[in-house]
Amino acid sequence: MSIMLVGADHLGNIEKNLQTLGIYSIDHVTGRNVSDRKRFKFPLSTTLIVIFIDYINHTTARNIKQMAKSQGVPLVFANRSWSSLQDKLVALNFRRLG
Repeated sequence: MSIMLVGADHLGNIEKNLQTLGIYSIDHVTGRNVSDRKRFKFPLSTTLIVIFIDYINHTTARNIKQMAKSQGVPLVFANRSWSSLQDKLVALNFRRLG
């Protein structure tokens, strides 16, 4: 499983916690660069996109949402905390991969 994380400068323990769930392919984009905002692209192997809502502007979030919808990639909006992300993953019926 490959996850794209968008927003936040630092992930803290989120990356480590995702790895304990069996997710080792983690791409992170801060969304601060102009190129990140206008021409956001994610790998075709991406199976989930997570947007940290407290660290990204509305325009960038809307662009990513439209792109994810057009490519059929599930999208999750969460605060930048493990508990928030974990709640969203549970809501998606996410299971440990290992």
